[in-house]
This record gives sequence, structure tokens and C-alpha cells, in this order.
Amino acid sequence: MRRNSPPHAAHAAPIPARAGVGLRFPHHRTVLAGEARSAWFEVHPENYLGDGILPDILENVRRDHPVSLHATGLSLGSAGGINQDHLAAIAALAGRIEPGLISDHLSWSAADGAHLPDLLPLPYTREALDIFARNIERVQTALGRAILIENPSVYLSFAHSEMREGEFLAALARRSGCGLLLDVNNVAVSAANLGEDAGVRLHRMLDDLPAAAIGEIHLAGHAVRELANGGQVHIDDHGSPVSEDVWNLYADTIRRIGPRPTLIEWDTAIPEFARLADEAATADAVMADACEVRHAAAG
Repeated sequence: MRRNSPPHAAHAAPIPARAGVGLRFPHHRTVLAGEARSAWFEVHPENYLGDGILPDILENVRRDHPVSLHATGLSLGSAGGINQDHLAAIAALAGRIEPGLISDHLSWSAADGAHLPDLLPLPYTREALDIFARNIERVQTALGRAILIENPSVYLSFAHSEMREGEFLAALARRSGCGLLLDVNNVAVSAANLGEDAGVRLHRMLDDLPAAAIGEIHLAGHAVRELANGGQVHIDDHGSPVSEDVWNLYADTIRRIGPRPTLIEWDTAIPEFARLADEAATADAVMADACEVRHAAAG
């Protein structure tokens, strides 16, 4: 049975169904000066915790733009539970910024007090589902609102998985009342690394996921590395433009589920803001075209 979702923050500025940009440190000055604008911004809250100037900067950005918090350190898959100090710090920031959305990942990164600098996967088992659901419920209770959970980029599959990725996420949404963040680039990366067709993987996921639960989409670039054995590995490094294949997957997604807030992520080799704005403009154009096709098919 699906549990009641925590209420959304009363004063949060809603995130529009348009393309936004991930705000990174090199662009703080231009954004604050009004020289770089976006329909909305998303930040990693871990970069803005505690005292100092950075929370003030984010609060100033929030005065003029809707803001989303995309956490990387809650370690929702950790069997030992959630670090309460970290959760309290994120809750305090959320209370100050009043973000339109808060999200984290289907991953773990902490165990026995050790924190790892990566988003690590877990097998899709009933035991893992229990852990994720329990931890998400604790986070949502502390925040007083539902959060979104992002599908991972994976580099191997677990022999002990008992369900597909989409089935796992759908069950998680039912159990905890959380929403979902569909990272289309992660779908492409995972499909390439697992030897699957990306379009087939995407549509299988969309068959499994409750469309109404998908509250945000991520787009990013990824790298391809040649291996010594002649094979390739696709790496979700967020360091290049969105690829043509991912744009096509994104259009398929919008035609299937309709418009959603969409984020351009670029975290390594960060370009000038104008380059990110161009990517966001492309996303808005693709979304508009896909919506026209969707409406024509429906009418």
C-alpha cells in the first residue's frame, strides 16, 4: 500500500516544466550580477552547508530564480541508516532556501562511518528495497516533503537482482511515496555498458515507472573509454554536450510522459555559462517539438 507523501514546503517556488541549468561555482558571479539567467537552477546542497558565504550566495540566487537541491551524500542505500547530522544540515538549508524540488540517488556511499566519493549501486532485491524505503521515509519525515530518487548509471549487473531497475523504482515510489527523477543520460550509459539497446531500455523503464511520479529529468554528456581488450566503457562524467542519442531518448520520453522540469548537468570541464544556456535552449526546443507530436497523436 502506498503511504501518504509528506506535504511539500508551503513557500517553495515551483520548478517550471522548462530546462534549467546546474549552478556550479565558476558561474556564481555572473548569475548574481544578472548576466546569466536560467528558468531555474539546481545545486548540490553539500556544497552549501554550514556557515560562510556560500549559503548566502545561494539565498541570493534563490531570490530571483527557482532552485532545486540535488543531494549526493544521503547514502539512501546504506543498511546502517541515515547520518542524522548530515540530514539535519540539509533540512536547515532547505528551510532557508525553500527549494522547489529535493532529490538524491538510488545508491549508497557510506558504511561503518566511512564515506566513499562515489554513488555506488546495490542489487535490486527485496532486502535493498526495504532499506531504501526505510531511509527515504526518514529523510522525508525530516524534510516534511517528498523527495525524488534518480536512476543510476551502472557498469555491471548484479546476479542476485530480483527485479528490473524500473520495477524497483516503481516499488520504491509505492512504498515510500517518493517521486522519481529520470536521468536519460544514465539510461544511455547503462544500456551501453550492459550491452542493451538504449531505446529498448528506456521504453521498458517507462513501462515500469508510474509516469505521474516522474517529477524531473536530467540530461548530460558522457565519455567513452577504450579498454585494453578492445571493448568500451561509457562513463557518466557530465563533461561534454548532450549526445545526439540522448537527445533522441529525451524526445521519446517527452512524447511518452509529457513535459517535465529538465536539467542540464555539466560538472567536469565546465564551460562558459553561454554554452550551458545553449544546451538548455535546445532542451526547451526538443520538449516543445515532442509535446506537439504528443498532442497531435492524442487528438
